[in-house]
Amino acid sequence: MPIGATRDALSHIFFQRCFWLFVVLLALIGAVSFVPGDNTGRLIINGVNVFLLIATVAAVGRTTISFVMALLLAIPAVWFQYLGLWHDNDSDLAWSWIFCAALYFITTAYLLRYVFQPRIMTEDKLFGAAAAYLMLGVLWAYLYALVGYFYPQSYLIVGQPGRLVYADALYLSMTVLTSTGFGDVVPLTRQARGICMIEQVAGALFVAILIARLAGVYPARERYVDDGKP
Repeated sequence: MPIGATRDALSHIFFQRCFWLFVVLLALIGAVSFVPGDNTGRLIINGVNVFLLIATVAAVGRTTISFVMALLLAIPAVWFQYLGLWHDNDSDLAWSWIFCAALYFITTAYLLRYVFQPRIMTEDKLFGAAAAYLMLGVLWAYLYALVGYFYPQSYLIVGQPGRLVYADALYLSMTVLTSTGFGDVVPLTRQARGICMIEQVAGALFVAILIARLAGVYPARERYVDDGKP
C-alpha cells in the first residue's frame, strides 16, 4: 500500500525517531529566537515547521492507523499555513494553529505513553522524554496564539497590549513551562491565565513523574552483609 510504503520510508530516514524529533524541536526554538522577523525569516521558520511536522509524523506513525491520523492533521496544517502566509489571512493561520495543536497533542500523548511503558529505559526513550517536554511548549504556544486570535488584547507585551505573534507565544510558553516567568509577556484575560495555569501544572507534573519513572528503572539497592559488615 502507498501509505505503508511511505511510513516505512520515513522510518528508515528517521531511524532514531525521537532523537530527530528532539533535534528539530531545538532547531525550531533556535530559529524563532534568532531568525529576523522579515519575510526571509518567516520563510525559514515555516521551513523548520514543515520539518517538524514530518518528524512528528515519523515519530507517531509506528502503526498504520497512527500514521494516517498524523497525516490527516499535518496536511491541512501545512496547507492553511501556506494560505495564511500567502494571503496574509489570520483566519487561515488560526486553522493551521488548530490542526497543529491537535497533532502535537496526539504526539505528546504518544511520546508519554512510549516513555512510561514498563520496560527497559533506552536511549530513544530518553530522547522521547526530552522531545515530549519541548513538545508541550510548542503545543501551548499554539494555544496561546489561538487565545490571542479569539480574544484580542489578551496579552500585555513589554508593557503594551498587543497581538501575540508565534515567536512571542513560543517564548511565553517556554517561560511558563519552566516556571521562569520573566513578566515581559503577561496574560490579561481569564482564558489566557487559565491555559497558563494548566501549562504550569503540566510542566511540574511532567518533571516529577519522569523522575519517578527513571528512579523505577533501577531496583532499590539491597543491603548485604559481607564478613559481618553491612
